[in-house]
Amino acid sequence: MIINYAQKELTQRYQLMAQTIIPRPIAWILTEDAEGSVNIAPFSYFMGLSSEPPTMIVSIGHKSDGSQKDTLRNLRKNKKCTICMVDESHLQQMHFSSKELAQDISEVELFSIKTKKIMNDFPPMVTDVPSAFFCELYQEIDLKGSKTIPLVVEIKAQYINDAIISDKEKITLEYEPLARVGKSYTLLGKKILAPKIP
Repeated sequence: MIINYAQKELTQRYQLMAQTIIPRPIAWILTEDAEGSVNIAPFSYFMGLSSEPPTMIVSIGHKSDGSQKDTLRNLRKNKKCTICMVDESHLQQMHFSSKELAQDISEVELFSIKTKKIMNDFPPMVTDVPSAFFCELYQEIDLKGSKTIPLVVEIKAQYINDAIISDKEKITLEYEPLARVGKSYTLLGKKILAPKIP
């Protein structure tokens, strides 16, 4: 079967992509508004982009009424964000935080998400996550004809929870990140060693 994307509606294209470009890691992105109120939202159109410069890319859509999402507005204004990787222990709060809220309501307060400030110049991170990246806005991409805004952020520092470090000398990490597959969430599960190249 060949599917012509030009003949499919937006929701159909999204469903096809979301079920085949998998698994998609979940980034819990924290930003702050001008008053210092913390916004937190999960994104699964997110991935690493480059090691030099150390960058990630996240695609941010708009609210159902067409207005900017708080994450996009705050990043454009303050140029900084904290990106937390999510594990199973945060599944419920992460899922709840995807709810569309008014600009003056903080998901952190509404859903009792515990945060802590460890980098003065960046928004706080969620307490007890496996890892968090402290990032600055690097570049905004104009995706012509789209309401989705891809943003490239540069990693300035990274927090790693000591509990997931299996080898401190090599900085080897062992944890089960939460990912998105279609409408469901998943853990990566079984690992397969790479075969030796002859």
